[in-house]
Amino acid sequence: MAIVGRLFRLTITLILLVVMLGVGWAVGRLGYGSTVPVASLEDRERQFSDRMKAASLVGHFTVDGRERGSAEEDRYDIASVEKVGEDRWRFNVRMHHGTFDVTMPVVVPVKWVDDTPVVSMTDWEIPTLGTFTCRVMFHGDRYAGTWQHGKVGGLMYGRIEKQTQTQP
Repeated sequence: MAIVGRLFRLTITLILLVVMLGVGWAVGRLGYGSTVPVASLEDRERQFSDRMKAASLVGHFTVDGRERGSAEEDRYDIASVEKVGEDRWRFNVRMHHGTFDVTMPVVVPVKWVDDTPVVSMTDWEIPTLGTFTCRVMFHGDRYAGTWQHGKVGGLMYGRIEKQTQTQP
């Protein structure tokens, strides 16, 4: 019986270690937890983070194959954008389209073209939302790009606006 008890404890210990390693890997991969210190950001990164703090992306999106001029309204309310890794940024965002409304942190890869940040995802899994591919650039007070979600895709574009206290 003593051997069975030891094997049971060893098995439980190994399972807990694997779970802890898995959770640690997921936290690191998804960018939850600590952020890169603001003081260590490059000027362009700090400017991007400042520009996106308490900002809303207000614009439109299209769906390929739909009638021209049928762009739908689109809005993303961003509390903050924080660098969490070498090319990973966490957007603390509220996304709403029609009846769809969710607030969550979304960690995505951001690449730089000179002074222009570009969200560049290929088959990127966003927990609870699905797999997406997109290229979205931010320049001045505008954003524009392409998006793909499964077999559905299109364009997205609009303005970056500072939120007022009455906005959600």
